[in-house]
Amino acid sequence: MSVKVENLEKSMAKLTVEVSAEEFEKAMQNAYQKQKKNISIPGFRKGKVPRQMIEKMYGPGVFYEDAANAILPSAYADAAKESGLDIVSQPKIDVTQIEKGKTFIFTAEVAVKPEVVLGEYKGVEVPKTDTTVTDEEVEKELEADQKKNAREVTLEDDQEAAKDDVLTLDYEGTVDGVAFDGGTAKDQSLKLGSNTFIPGFEDQLIGVKTGETRVVKVTFPEDYHAEDLKGKDAEFTCTVKKIVRTELDELNDEYAQDHSEFDTLDEYKADLRKQITERKENEAKQARKDNGVSKAASNATIEIPEAMLDTRADEMVQNFARRLQAQGMSLEQYMKYTGSDVNQMRAQVKPQAEIQIRNELVLEKIAETEKIEVTDEDVNKEIENMAKAYNMKVEDISKLIDDEQKESIRKELAVQKAADLIADNAVEVEKKEEEAAPAEEKKEEE
Repeated sequence: MSVKVENLEKSMAKLTVEVSAEEFEKAMQNAYQKQKKNISIPGFRKGKVPRQMIEKMYGPGVFYEDAANAILPSAYADAAKESGLDIVSQPKIDVTQIEKGKTFIFTAEVAVKPEVVLGEYKGVEVPKTDTTVTDEEVEKELEADQKKNAREVTLEDDQEAAKDDVLTLDYEGTVDGVAFDGGTAKDQSLKLGSNTFIPGFEDQLIGVKTGETRVVKVTFPEDYHAEDLKGKDAEFTCTVKKIVRTELDELNDEYAQDHSEFDTLDEYKADLRKQITERKENEAKQARKDNGVSKAASNATIEIPEAMLDTRADEMVQNFARRLQAQGMSLEQYMKYTGSDVNQMRAQVKPQAEIQIRNELVLEKIAETEKIEVTDEDVNKEIENMAKAYNMKVEDISKLIDDEQKESIRKELAVQKAADLIADNAVEVEKKEEEAAPAEEKKEEE
């Protein structure tokens, strides 16, 4: 096999690969052996038709496609390795010569890693993040903990339902004395105050007791989804079968002793404040790093080839499909439900793909420029972290990691160190109002 490399514009290259006539003949013979059992020609038993007879009947190219498909994957992989190029896209394959007795020739057009011209990456300005913890935040955290430790209690028959209680009830609805579709239910769960039923319905069940039957009178809204019920007065005969109340423990020293390692509520609050502070500081550190990398990337000059973007977008769609599958949904079902298609999904993720690629290329270039070193100890520590994450023994996971994967870990750690370098040298500045507003909007959207 021979490989010729031609450099093209915009970080593209074309490999011209020649596979010997002998190898192509071998692939043709293998294709014949696989297909002959399915070919029938009068005068020959099925599976016993000579190859020459098949080629005479159907033409010399009858086995070309299967032979080419058998050769291409390994031939391209060997050619890519031999070329020495840093290929960053799937190849665009074009067969230029395929003929019995001749060299098999194909071209592979690929994107190669583009050149990166770094701009400023040390001392970039990033927004300052406030890590102050307020009393209100501590109380909110304590309330969340209180709710997490709440108890559900079924009320006695003589106890009345109140807001936030959950009722189990049967009901039957009528309009002008006639039952209507969707107006009847058995063992329906309803949280009072949730506003999930028709306006006024839940309010009229405040004070009801288990076993009680109460008639609730409501008026359907004018914008109700059922055309025949819009604006109509209705009555629902409701029978309450069960009332469950969520009870919260009082926040005092006894609560701290029962639900923490502390003796007093004040000590517990102090620990919660410490936890919130650590969380905010970690978030601020990550934000500093993210903003710094983004700034360094925007300061760099890179011409990302379209084929590289397409490949990354495809990977992102495939990853999304795997996450959907883990939740029991196929990508086809998702697209049908959302009315989208694969091309639309690729277009949607492409901007994010470009950001990812730009950030990665800049960090790799910084690691190279700064001669960032990743030691064997660093790699081994990362493998230990992986073992812990997968709940495996270090020696067991080490057996699964070959030299190529170790090199990949080494490169990833170098990139992380480059990001740390940017963050450590970044200059924090107070947020301007126009910078702060979009962040708040983003938070609301989430």
